[in-house]
Amino acid sequence: MTDGLSVDDAFAPPGEAWNPVSPRLATARRITMMLVMGLVLLGVLALGLVPEARPATVGLAVLWLVVVGWLWWLIGRRVRSFGYAEREDDLLVTSGIMFRRMVVVPYGRMQLVDITAGPLDRRLGVATVQLHTAAASTNATIPGLPPAEASGLRDRLAARGEQRSAGL
Repeated sequence: MTDGLSVDDAFAPPGEAWNPVSPRLATARRITMMLVMGLVLLGVLALGLVPEARPATVGLAVLWLVVVGWLWWLIGRRVRSFGYAEREDDLLVTSGIMFRRMVVVPYGRMQLVDITAGPLDRRLGVATVQLHTAAASTNATIPGLPPAEASGLRDRLAARGEQRSAGL
């Protein structure tokens, strides 16, 4: 028996629109993927130096191209799946393509709001906001935010967390 809601409706923020992450996150993840896949390609090319392995090398090179193309597309889809919505009493964070996930973090349960950015993230102008709660399973991460947005979100979440926990 259904109540008229689809599974996709279960992942929609009630009355809110998802705030997307920056497309520069896809660039950062694609650069990382290409560095790893470049090493794999070097291995395939080194295998091509062995005369007995040359026929297999052609097949591996074609497979490499297919995998790189699929990963390139998948990274774009994965980055577009991230989003967050600030509500009156909690923060919603969603992610995932095949296995979708939505985390609801009540402001009063937040213990720590963290911002991180590695060297590539800093170069591309993105940061990650991570929320920590007492329950490890409810920690939420929002990658790929522009620094100003990440900083503003951190400050708003910290202020709301302090307001909600002051009465405890």
